[in-house]
Amino acid sequence: MVAVDAGVRRLLADSGEARTWVSPRADLVMASLGVWFGVGLMIDAWAHSNQPQLETFFTPWHAAFYSGFAAVSAWIIWQVYRNVRAGRSGPAAVPNGYLAGLLAIPGFAAFGFADMMWHTFLGIEQTLDILFSPSHLGLIVTMMLIITTPLRSAWNAPDIGERPRLSRLLPALIGLGFGTTLVSLFVSYGNAMQRSANGIVRDFSALEDGGAGMLAASMIITNIVVLAPVLFLQRRWQLPFGSVTVLSVVGILMPGAQTGFRNLPILLTFVAAGLVSDLLIRWLRPSGQRRAAYWAFAGLSAFATWSLYIAVASVVVGRLPAVPELWTGAPIVAGLVGLALGALFLPNAMPAQAGESGARRA
Repeated sequence: MVAVDAGVRRLLADSGEARTWVSPRADLVMASLGVWFGVGLMIDAWAHSNQPQLETFFTPWHAAFYSGFAAVSAWIIWQVYRNVRAGRSGPAAVPNGYLAGLLAIPGFAAFGFADMMWHTFLGIEQTLDILFSPSHLGLIVTMMLIITTPLRSAWNAPDIGERPRLSRLLPALIGLGFGTTLVSLFVSYGNAMQRSANGIVRDFSALEDGGAGMLAASMIITNIVVLAPVLFLQRRWQLPFGSVTVLSVVGILMPGAQTGFRNLPILLTFVAAGLVSDLLIRWLRPSGQRRAAYWAFAGLSAFATWSLYIAVASVVVGRLPAVPELWTGAPIVAGLVGLALGALFLPNAMPAQAGESGARRA
């Protein structure tokens, strides 16, 4: 036992070398396994929303979810083990960007066990309570740290630069995209992506039943969830064309799984809005050094997204909502919220040299 303890202490002691980066290919593998992990959760979310007969923790959907966790965990641990074999130990053995994910692995496993106990003794949640279960919240927080590992790895990677190619940035986009879906899942009660075209037109056609207020609130919540990751990335990099579209494609998967993709026209609206945002980035060239362009992008991207949202719902239904103040004003409110987010993310333009050295070690 003494020898084992001494071996563990040697393994955990920092050997002092500067931490290294994994290769872009390793990050791509990590992101691909993260897709397995994320899609597994989406399958489980679909089951909770659409399978009322769920009565046990041991389901095919949980198997898909937890096998994805096993896969990403094995990949993270393998990256550390390779460095241990090379003589490194402690933090020096963990690649840049991978430490938070590594530490989250035992946390996720512990919350997974707690979730199994919760379901065994207290049953399976299928309504709003599923979003407030303590074991579920723990799983989501630790999953967020694991699945966004490629983003942290890319954040200060020496080969990525300020103008990365889409192929180089893709693992980070996938990781952040799936991280965003975790947020959208846990604000499902305010997720406008889950609305049907008929529901959108109906709610903005009356003022008495409270539906208009609920739709307006869900649009603001979803606006923040969708736009904030884009502004976060745009402050760090000059995003290549297609970046926001990639985030949008990933972003519609969770609400699509929850609704069984029954509202596909509305979901595809957000992909189209992602393409519009990519065009706005190409036109305005927003960056940390170009504050006015950054603010303009934030406001215009949000305005375009929600204008398309109402327009597509109206085309599908065949008529505009009956209250013109709502369907004309809601995109303007979204644009103003976007502008406020832009000012919050970038209150002052960064000096040019800060764009080269401002990234921090993850």
